[in-house]
Amino acid sequence: MALVTPLSAEHDLETKELAEFFNETLGFCPNSVLTMQRRPAISKAFINLNKAVMANEGKVTSALKRMIAWVSSNATGCRYCQAHAIRAAERYGAEQEQLDNIWEYKTHAAFSDAERAALDFSLAASMVPNAVDAKIKEELYKYWDEGEIVEMLGVISLFGYLNRWNDSMGTTLEEDAIDSGNQFLGKHGFEVGKHDGSKY
Repeated sequence: MALVTPLSAEHDLETKELAEFFNETLGFCPNSVLTMQRRPAISKAFINLNKAVMANEGKVTSALKRMIAWVSSNATGCRYCQAHAIRAAERYGAEQEQLDNIWEYKTHAAFSDAERAALDFSLAASMVPNAVDAKIKEELYKYWDEGEIVEMLGVISLFGYLNRWNDSMGTTLEEDAIDSGNQFLGKHGFEVGKHDGSKY
């Protein structure tokens, strides 16, 4: 079971109103937010940061941002965030071939060189110790401007917070997210693990 029990969506009405954002991105309010609202200042600040990070102001699409989130979450091993990120990528129009082959983004023809540069950046920035270097920078600057790089790192950093939050909490994974995880990641061994609500 989760380290801390999520509260009802009715617990904090301001959080509930802000959390309507997730009805678009995921189709439900995530249990992570329902847990954060035990301290409503945290849940509200998190949702506002999430909305700012996911806003599109350049060429970084909503789908690519969610694939960046998936690569980051895969690097850190957070199954909860992997399932959420791949679900949101699907909902924001990632190509079926990309969803089916996200594990092979480095070599699969469904990904452009610009997308590979962004996803390599996500992988390097999510490692401990950090692996962003001159080569990563050089590849990024071939395809993306500085504002777009800031958007990407915003996603990576947001999911760094979420990866630590949800893996430490053992946040229970919602059924729709489990379905997405199994559909797109199952062939590579996706498992709910501690996020099934009973194993923590």
